[in-house]
Amino acid sequence: MAANNTKPKLSKSQAAEIVQKHYKLTPTNLRFLPSYDDQNIYIATVEGGEYLLKIMNTVHTRDPTLIELQSYAMNFLHQSGLPTQTTLKTTTGQLMIQEDIDCGYGLQKYLVRLLTYLPGIPIAEVPLSPELLYQVGRIAATMDNILQKMEHPQLNVLQRDGFIWSLSNICLLEKWLNVLDGDPLLEIVKSVLHQFKTAVAPKYSSFRECLIHGDFNDLNVLVQENEKNGYKISGIIDFGDLNFGCYVNELAVTIAYMMLEHPNPLEVGGPILAGWESIFPLNAAERDCLFWLVLSRLCQSIVLARVSVTLQPENEEYLMCSSKKGIPLLRKLFEIGKEQVEKVWVKSAAEFRDSQPSS
Repeated sequence: MAANNTKPKLSKSQAAEIVQKHYKLTPTNLRFLPSYDDQNIYIATVEGGEYLLKIMNTVHTRDPTLIELQSYAMNFLHQSGLPTQTTLKTTTGQLMIQEDIDCGYGLQKYLVRLLTYLPGIPIAEVPLSPELLYQVGRIAATMDNILQKMEHPQLNVLQRDGFIWSLSNICLLEKWLNVLDGDPLLEIVKSVLHQFKTAVAPKYSSFRECLIHGDFNDLNVLVQENEKNGYKISGIIDFGDLNFGCYVNELAVTIAYMMLEHPNPLEVGGPILAGWESIFPLNAAERDCLFWLVLSRLCQSIVLARVSVTLQPENEEYLMCSSKKGIPLLRKLFEIGKEQVEKVWVKSAAEFRDSQPSS
């Protein structure tokens, strides 16, 4: 988690200079985009291309192998037909460079990449029809299946032991629970952690392990209008949480974040589950733990957002965007309970599957 002085804050002129120097491209339009702890800058060029200049924070810069693997995964998925970004090579053939840049803290090293810019808007900004949610579940499972075929000599780096955003490491939240002191939400978070330890962890040996995106959320999935007056998925972005986890963790993360954007969140899980299982059916243990894994992700989002705000108070609006919606959702799901929520998910998944035309 990046502290305030580790996040890059390049000016537009600094960004333009990097693009001209290393890629021989001439920017005509630069626009700052929201980001968690790195910096993202949209760039249009005289030569006609659109790109995303991504500058890693000083913590991530110290782990270039991890960043290389993220770029490799995006390129691998793109070659397999999924709508992911690709990384442009510099004039000397490099996929990333380290630059000494002064962002107001003196000269520091930052890892820089130039990525293709994907069309579309975040799925958070459009109505989530059952058909679109089905697409979300299907493409998430497809992505994870493709990632299982990826080979790289340093793939073990993606084990990422102790990674705080891995659902497998949810119990690491305990050391930060003081950010909820005095908040009634604290007892719900503690209860979810207890359920994870007693009901989920004992079944982990039955979960199928795989390489996952890890953050398939409502801002990292892009969509465009299609010819049927609906929307199709046009982009999958931000592979910063890429790690070895479990298939069901990816599904839980996906459901948790898509629920944040729906006026009736309980209607979200069924179509996503149907789409997911059209590619990768859950086993009994994974299905039984899905509810608590979804709530666990909401707890992660809420607690870690509050921790991040203490480190980056000037970025509070962006850091808290998921957390603010997640708090009432976590309360509602916890109050309704596992049995009732699962009934809704399973019933609506079955109804959605039955409504699909037979192939």
